Amino acid sequence: MSPAAKRSSSKPGTKRAPAQRSSAQRATAPRSSATAGGAGGRASGGRPAGGRSSGSRPASGPAPSSRGGPPRSAAAEKAIAGKVDRQRDRSAAGRRKADAGIPERGSGRSAGGKAERGAAKDRGIGGEQVEGRQAVRELLLAGRRRVKEVWVATRESDDPNFDDHVDDLAELADSVNVPVREVSRKKLLAEARTESPQGVLAKAAPLPEVELDELLARRDPHGRPPFLVAVDGVTDPGNLGALLRSAEGAGATGVLLPRHRAVHITPTVTKAAAGAVEYLPMAVVGGLPAAIVTLQRAGIWVVGLDMDGEPIHTADLPADAGICLVLGSEGQGLSRLVRERCDLVVSLPLRGNLASLNVAAAAAVACYEVTRRRP
Repeated sequence: MSPAAKRSSSKPGTKRAPAQRSSAQRATAPRSSATAGGAGGRASGGRPAGGRSSGSRPASGPAPSSRGGPPRSAAAEKAIAGKVDRQRDRSAAGRRKADAGIPERGSGRSAGGKAERGAAKDRGIGGEQVEGRQAVRELLLAGRRRVKEVWVATRESDDPNFDDHVDDLAELADSVNVPVREVSRKKLLAEARTESPQGVLAKAAPLPEVELDELLARRDPHGRPPFLVAVDGVTDPGNLGALLRSAEGAGATGVLLPRHRAVHITPTVTKAAAGAVEYLPMAVVGGLPAAIVTLQRAGIWVVGLDMDGEPIHTADLPADAGICLVLGSEGQGLSRLVRERCDLVVSLPLRGNLASLNVAAAAAVACYEVTRRRP
């Protein structure tokens, strides 16, 4: 039975709901024992039975307002009048700004503003803060993106942790016209997002994100077809950074990162990658299974690395075609859809007692095996 039907079929003799009575009736109607309950009970409005309900009026006092609500004092009437005047002034000012073409303050909080901020966020993959000596050095040498400033820890007397390499980085930053800011070690550690920034960090523009089509058209320095690496659900930033370092060292021409359920380029990633993020083009894809289909249509062999696959040293890996090596997450490995869409699934032979390697170590071995097969 619908709520409307239930209301129409109420028993005879029952009182109408308080919401159906006028404000005047609510103010003057006596409270019955049924709604107030017994001694110490609660009224229907949720107040104690002996208390005054929100619609009741004291025996004496100022008259009710013209709208039939509770009485208002002279101070309240004055405050309300002032509020009305301020609202009227703001409305008039808003009309004048609209006529002059000036956007109102707070207009960026609209749905369109949120969409624009979300789109701006999606355009970057991170990397705004770079920590560690090697990572900052490669950031300055690569010149791929704008570096806003470099922070270096001030040399402190009898500081055993100070490294002369920090001075070298400051000189390198000066040579490429990047501002250098000396701060105390305590302040630098408070700003850092890694455990050991090694006395230096840099603030830079986000890493540029490339389109998947650009990765498909990219060749290595020797003119060979693309060698891509895709990660499937890798969430540990240290592992991702080490993976990117191995991929760059083995000659990979690009990396595919899922947009969701995967870590992107954090300060920990940049430090573990030791500068590899400055040279590896990276594309963020909405879904890895769909991206695999796009790769295969472009003639790219998709090879997944999983513990149940064929041993990589005996697998028939393509030598003269484009290849994409897919690496699974630390605990789950390749997801079901990704594994099903791979052209080939390979594994690393393990001769010891452990059942698996972490994804960073496995990536190093697999990437160099792919490089060994390529002419």
